[in-house]
Amino acid sequence: MADVQPFRAFRYNLARVGALEDVIAPPYDVIDADLQRRLHEQHPANVVRLILGYEQPTDNDHDNRATRSAACLREFMADDVLLQDSQRSMTVVHQEFSAGGRTLVRKGFIARVRLEPFGSGTVFPHEETLPGPKADRLRIFRATAMNLSPVFGLFPDELCDAQEILDQAVGRALPLQATDHNGVVTRVWSVTDHAAVTAVSAFLGDKPIYLADGHHRYETALAYLAEREEQARRHGNTLEPDHPARFIMMYMVGMSDPGLEIQPTHRLVSGLPGLTAARLAELLAPAFELRPVGKGAEGCREASDEIEMDGGQDLLAFGTRADGQWTMARLTDPARMAQRHPAKSEAWRSLGVAIAHGVAIDDLLAPLIQGTPGIRYVHTHEEVSADLAAGGGADLGILVPAATMDLVAEIASGGERMPAKSTYFYPKIGSGLAFHQLR
Repeated sequence: MADVQPFRAFRYNLARVGALEDVIAPPYDVIDADLQRRLHEQHPANVVRLILGYEQPTDNDHDNRATRSAACLREFMADDVLLQDSQRSMTVVHQEFSAGGRTLVRKGFIARVRLEPFGSGTVFPHEETLPGPKADRLRIFRATAMNLSPVFGLFPDELCDAQEILDQAVGRALPLQATDHNGVVTRVWSVTDHAAVTAVSAFLGDKPIYLADGHHRYETALAYLAEREEQARRHGNTLEPDHPARFIMMYMVGMSDPGLEIQPTHRLVSGLPGLTAARLAELLAPAFELRPVGKGAEGCREASDEIEMDGGQDLLAFGTRADGQWTMARLTDPARMAQRHPAKSEAWRSLGVAIAHGVAIDDLLAPLIQGTPGIRYVHTHEEVSADLAAGGGADLGILVPAATMDLVAEIASGGERMPAKSTYFYPKIGSGLAFHQLR
């Protein structure tokens, strides 16, 4: 059973720091160097100093980004920049944002969820992870003993009953409000009503939870828990059943929430110098039906619109930097995916990102790629066309369709994981809305 609980959160003391929007930040993995600098300059207590401080050439085992994060956290606590709630609570979070010309509001809440090894309980990953980010996050876990950012979980709730319980508990109370650098408006309420949080915990007890974002941090939390358990064993003890390290802070959203937005993660591929649309067509012809669509930024936009209007997973678009041409490509030989990935489910093999890698990059284009292909990930067609136009290093742009929530749930429930960077749940849930202490 999923064990979802309220907890005594640490929060920013706005009497000391001023506006909430000055101290929150996106998750560490979407902060580039420019945003990192701006957040550091924005406020001396911005959470970026905890989640993504600067690395220094002189870093060593005793003085590094993780140890400086811990020192900064201790300073925040000593100066009452962060204060712990007197009562256990769940934190209601509404995020208002624009997407595709629409204004949406995604509703969710922050609680703590008991950690379970993947495959052993009711928490399911949906995406592959990379080793580098996990090692970096583990150092920060060890140094701070704090969940500094919530991971993002989804659960089935056709009628949005869990959120309705908490929203009714909020009533007409005024929220804390913050607007981030992308114009996303976040509104926050703390719910301490015992009946409400107990009802939500009970409702979620028999529900699966699918990780939408934060896979690296979840796996890091499992590694940290294993370390704490081993430390206790070495001292002849056991870690208490409700020790905070057995839990992770999670932002939870019902899968039927009207504001749930999944965006694609497009690919920028290097290692194919001089590749033209004509040569691309020759290489992809055995498995795709191909058609030119336009050139440059306008062609990229047309291709993106066509993929969105199509609504399927088998239509991709390829942009070649050498001639600026965009080409639509629909898979006509799905048997290639079955041959390359026989152990995967049909749902997994139908994914646009799986087709882009399994058939295009790793199969048909592989003989032309010089060395290991360099792949970068972006979320908008504007970023793709700008990179290709500027000669940013990519020789080929690949637009992929967004995965659907049904596919995410089907693949995760079957014990499989999508390729890394398959989904982008927009907007990200910010860091700094609440903190969960692991001691």
